[in-house]
Amino acid sequence: MSAPDAAVLETLGRHRIVPVVVVDGAKQGLALADALIAGGLPVAEITLRTAGGLDAIRAVAAERPDVVVGAGTVTTADQVDAVAAAGARYIVSPGLSAKVVQRAQEHGVPVLPGVATPTEIMAALDLGLHTVKLFPASVVGGPAALKAFAAPFPGLRFVPTGGVSAANLADYLGLRPVLAVGGSWMVDKSLVDAGDWTEITRRSAEAVALVKNQES
Repeated sequence: MSAPDAAVLETLGRHRIVPVVVVDGAKQGLALADALIAGGLPVAEITLRTAGGLDAIRAVAAERPDVVVGAGTVTTADQVDAVAAAGARYIVSPGLSAKVVQRAQEHGVPVLPGVATPTEIMAALDLGLHTVKLFPASVVGGPAALKAFAAPFPGLRFVPTGGVSAANLADYLGLRPVLAVGGSWMVDKSLVDAGDWTEITRRSAEAVALVKNQES
């Protein structure tokens, strides 16, 4: 793992929460970034689920450099090229694609592919990865699955995503293999669509407080 890769993953691990964001365009992306900064959580995985997702990544990377912005829902090598050019500092994929991982590695951008089975985990290890996304976490067993995976894969770190909420956050963060969690409850799309940045800031600050309580 290169120094930049390690630094980005270390930052994610320090914040422990990666907001999974659906925004459409630069304006929403910047407003969302400002709300996260105000809440003390300057991290965002901006997904490519909307036509303006790439523009949002580009704007946040250029105009909010303090935010560790990544690209989510990356499923093809061409998308890797696009988000890397836009300034994404890490890449998240819903599944494990060797082409996606290898292209991200060529760009020198950390990549977190989604895994749900031991076979997929072993394929990720074969690609030289040490951190993966457990997805969809709640469907594939949640904390119990992470405990089961920890024994045969003791050096692997996970970012469980899918079904993580304020209510079960502590169940995940209390597990040694968990680097951070991915969640959308603090950046719910209905809040984004309504432009309720104040509520996003409040929920983000609440999430930060939950992490601090967990670690104290």
